[in-house]
Amino acid sequence: MTSFFETEIDRIFKTMSNSFFDTNDIFEEFKGNSNSGPIFYGYTMTVGPDGKPSVQEYGNVKPKQLPTSDTREAIVDTIVDEKEKVVKIIAEMPGVEKTDVKIFVDKNVVDISAEHGDKKYHSKVPLQHKVDENSATASYKNGVLELVFKQTVEKQTGKKVEVE
Repeated sequence: MTSFFETEIDRIFKTMSNSFFDTNDIFEEFKGNSNSGPIFYGYTMTVGPDGKPSVQEYGNVKPKQLPTSDTREAIVDTIVDEKEKVVKIIAEMPGVEKTDVKIFVDKNVVDISAEHGDKKYHSKVPLQHKVDENSATASYKNGVLELVFKQTVEKQTGKKVEVE
């Protein structure tokens, strides 16, 4: 036997699921609407004074209308090795070959992209530490890119003043 709470939760999830797959009025809602503001969508769930949960949708777009891209963002991790004085960027991009990987370093941002067949990746990785761009070495094996930079030592600018 199911409780009232379980029945209500099932009803709520069915309502939420139906709105994800409701495609009848997708284009009608924005027909003739030329707003170029932010796109947002979500649910609020509250419990009324009677103890029954209430789910309401909000936003200016349905889930099926959200902009999509066929480019994926690579899974990226940055490792700083203070002992070795290097910064390593590890990016997981399965399904592409070494020759498909393109890396561009500009100041403190590393732009990584790769494309092979239907697999497309693109990531911009900000560098939090000062590195020597010319020291970069990269290797790619089994879907994992490893990019290594030598850290640069910031020279202290200024003058030490002695107290008399």
